[in-house]
This record gives sequence, structure tokens and C-alpha cells, in this order.
Amino acid sequence: MTSAAKGILAMIGCCTIWGLSALIYKQISHVPAIEVLAHRTFWSFIFFVVLLGIQGRLGEMRRAFANWRTCAITATASLLILANWFLFIWAIETGRATQSSLGYYIYPLVSVVLGWALFSERLSTVQWGAIALAAAGVCVLTYGLGGAPWIALTLAITFAIYGVIKKQLEVGPVVSVTAEVVLVAPFAALFLWLSWHNGHAAFGSDFTTTALLIFAGPLTAVPLIMFSYAARHASMATIGLVGYLNPTLQFFCAVVVFSELFTGWHVVAFALIWTALIIYSSVLWLQDKAARNAASPAAASGTSVM
Repeated sequence: MTSAAKGILAMIGCCTIWGLSALIYKQISHVPAIEVLAHRTFWSFIFFVVLLGIQGRLGEMRRAFANWRTCAITATASLLILANWFLFIWAIETGRATQSSLGYYIYPLVSVVLGWALFSERLSTVQWGAIALAAAGVCVLTYGLGGAPWIALTLAITFAIYGVIKKQLEVGPVVSVTAEVVLVAPFAALFLWLSWHNGHAAFGSDFTTTALLIFAGPLTAVPLIMFSYAARHASMATIGLVGYLNPTLQFFCAVVVFSELFTGWHVVAFALIWTALIIYSSVLWLQDKAARNAASPAAASGTSVM
């Protein structure tokens, strides 16, 4: 099996875990979202530190705290990912998984707009059309439901800005996420200790709840490791296309498993956003294909010269 094929499999595995994680968090919906977030943070910290320690890579974290600038970037990224994690957990617990899936469908298009606004990345007319379709979908849902889908928009925006912030760090994704949880793990541990001391902790109340709270750590860490591998071995177009497996599985869980309300307004809005993503993904795939075709003759001519 080629490294590219392994990268694709890693991305499929990563998105499958992300997409189906809603099933796990739904099982502990009786635990306050803030407590679940604290456990997710703390056990992720334990998992990552042990993993990097075994690999002898703990020293790499120093790069994330090399100076005040990198410290500020790491701290900002930490706050953004915590906000994203909390809102996702809260959405699942309160029967808003449909909005969560919508947020992760919108996220790639928000990232494109941020790339255009902040990094002067050029967008074609077709790509702007895809963004306009997605915006129309959000407007339809806002009108139909009498309010903006703020959970979806917040998830998309925080994760997109998180991606922008991460571009400023010259540290690998696993090491940078470890540095981020290192900053907040003491606060998570303090919160959990206070909850336990005051008799309000869910941890230890029963075996299933305790096991699932601990499992939130590897549930967070493992797909990030798989994503890191995929990013190194698969093309960005492939990663982008396979990435839609995550919100699709979230959507399946919301509508089929959790039986959340799905109105005609949802149908129209999701249809517009899905169409936008098909258009955007097609352009991305064609651009990637053209780049690979252009590189092939150059590589071939380079080989012939040798």
C-alpha cells in the first residue's frame, strides 16, 4: 500500500471518529458540558504527554513557547479550541447536533473567505458563487427558524480562526495541540478537584460514566494523530473532500439516531450548502489535478536529463 493510500485511510478513520463522537458524548449528556470539557482537556493532556514522552518529543513543545509571540499564539489557539470543544459538547447534549453538523459543513467555506481576507488568496468566480450559495442557505435557515443558526456559525468561525492562528506556528499539529492543552490542563484539573471536593463530580458516580469521561481523552487525541499523518501523505484536495465525512456522520447521528427536528427549511438550507460544497470541492479537485499534471512533465524532464 502506498503512503498516499495510507494517508487517505488515516483521513477516513479520523473523520469517522470525529463524526461518530457525538454518540459518545450523547451517552454522558447527564454530565454538565463544562465538566465534560474539563475531562476532555485533562485526559487529552495525559494522553499527549505520555505519547510524546514515549516518542522522545516533549522537548519540541519549547518551540510553542519560544517567545512572547509564540506564547500568545498558543494561548489564543488554546482558547479558541476550548470554545469550539465546549460548544460542540453542549450542542450534542442539548439536542442541537443538526446545527453542529451544519457548522462543520460551513467551516471550509469560512476558511476560504478568511484566506481571501487575511492572506490575499485568490478566489475564482465559481468559488465566490459557492460561498454565496452557502450564505443563502444560512439566510434561509435564519428566516425559517426565526433566528440565526448561531451554534453552527460559531463552530465554523472559531474553528476557521483556529486554523488561521495555527498557520502562524512552525510546530507540528500534535505537538502544538499538546502545548495548547498544557496551558489549560491545570485549570481543568483544579475544576475537577473542586467538583469532586464539593460532591458534585460525575466522575466515579458509576463505571460507564467514569469510563466515558476518561475515554474523551483518546477520543480527542487519536483522530488528531491520524489527521497529522493524513496531512503529510495525502493531497489537500483529498483531505478536503474526505473531510466532509465528519459533518455527514454528525448529520446522520442527529437526524437518524437522535431523531432531531428536521424541517422543510432545513432541507432547503442544507441543499444549498451541500450544492456549494460540491461546487467548491470540484474546483479544489480540478486545481489539484492540474497542479499534479503540471508537475509530472517537469519531473519526467528532470529524470531524462539525469
